[in-house]
Amino acid sequence: MSEVQYERVSGRHPVNIGHLVMGLALLGIVGIWALVQGDVVTGDEVRWLMPIPWVVAGIVGLAATAVTGSRRYALRQTGWVGEQPEQPEQPVAPVEETAPLNLRADEETS
Repeated sequence: MSEVQYERVSGRHPVNIGHLVMGLALLGIVGIWALVQGDVVTGDEVRWLMPIPWVVAGIVGLAATAVTGSRRYALRQTGWVGEQPEQPEQPVAPVEETAPLNLRADEETS
């Protein structure tokens, strides 16, 4: 079996969008925790800050999906690569559609 090597156009590696989204959400939650611990944010203000990392991470994830969606699987090939192996032609015996399943096609029914 032959291996197909693809040459990368740029030095970038593919980004896992799920990891990107969760990393941004974690970074945002740690930032909010730091604000609360530093007494910059108190009381009811925390309630409004907690959804912000999730919304920002979701928007970034949607944008990343929209930008890379059409190119993400552009190099993927399916099926045989190269020459297909030779398959001998084998005649297929006709099967009577009303024959019981336990009978083979070459047996005669009486």
